[in-house]
Amino acid sequence: MLGDGLQATLLGVRASLERFPTAVTGVVMSAFYFGLLVGAVYTPRIVGRVGHVRVFGALASIASSAILLHSLFVTPLVWGTLRLVSGVCFAGLYVVTESWLNDRVSNETRGQLLSLYMIVTYLGVAGGQLLLNLADPNGFVLFIISSVLISIALVPLLLSAGPEPRFGKLQVIGMRELLSISPLGVAGTITAGMAMGALFGIGPVYAEQSGLGIRDISLFMTAPVVGCLLLQWPVGHLSDRLDRRAVISAVTWTAGLLPVLALTAAGSTWWLIALMTAFGGLSLPLYAICIAHANDFLEPEQMVAASGGLVLAGGAGAVLGPLAASFTMTLIGPAGFLWTLGGCHLALGLFASYRMIRRRPLAAAEPSHYTPATPRASRIALAVAQRLMARKQDRA
Repeated sequence: MLGDGLQATLLGVRASLERFPTAVTGVVMSAFYFGLLVGAVYTPRIVGRVGHVRVFGALASIASSAILLHSLFVTPLVWGTLRLVSGVCFAGLYVVTESWLNDRVSNETRGQLLSLYMIVTYLGVAGGQLLLNLADPNGFVLFIISSVLISIALVPLLLSAGPEPRFGKLQVIGMRELLSISPLGVAGTITAGMAMGALFGIGPVYAEQSGLGIRDISLFMTAPVVGCLLLQWPVGHLSDRLDRRAVISAVTWTAGLLPVLALTAAGSTWWLIALMTAFGGLSLPLYAICIAHANDFLEPEQMVAASGGLVLAGGAGAVLGPLAASFTMTLIGPAGFLWTLGGCHLALGLFASYRMIRRRPLAAAEPSHYTPATPRASRIALAVAQRLMARKQDRA
């Protein structure tokens, strides 16, 4: 995650320094999330044939090489292709890591493990932003550092002595059926994916075009992750105690207003960073809350299949986010980035308020339990883990 966090921000900054058109940069950065979508669907099949360790080793090697090639061929077409490849690789790395972790724990300890996993993930992403200060983005040193970090990630898995998890073919529920079961859950995962894709894909471009230096860009990109670390659990647990739709509505209305408020932060970098910290604390946990909301209305036998549909929804949103932000920035300038973040959250807040009128709240004993999650990680892997646990319980 250190290597991933560094390269995402580095490429956004470098694309801006190379004077890539903003719309072109949006397409390039969206390619990564399209790759995540493809990788999340197809990697489990490959893992089922050749095993976790071989897939992890192959994909980490390709991802490590891809970031180096960015520094050799600085053109939008090559970068878009390489970002697509990187997305496929990282989806596979998430699948291997998460399914392996889930295979090692019981249902009683799964929530604790995933909480720790998400904290490590966010710390890695935040640390990657700060590594941007180690060298000039115009050079090749930061590309090498990112490559080295991804390569080092191979070591723990290759030296593991434990047996690999095994799983069968994954099923995906139809999107139409999923929409009929939980319209807000699907809309929320799409919106969360859009916000995440726009934030990490176009955020560095916005920061550079707003006149921030490298140090301030790294702080700007770190701030939302820090906010998420601070508020992930409070927001999630609040959604377990109240009507989850009310929490989604309150969070999205507030998160939608913060980017609009940031338009007043011209000339005040620290005010902008403070607002982005609060925004990240509300926006980034939204994905997990919407996943939990969707599961509130699913039967146990539907949850595994629904996980595949929700990851597709989140991935589709992550592809659209950078495209929407870059298009808006092309029309109205850097402020378009903030209007995109604010607009998608306000729209979801309005829809959540509407759904509260259309469907009665669940009884206190009915809601499923909130578990921290992020659209950057593969929910396919968690679905696989659920199937593994079900099989073990059947054998027992």
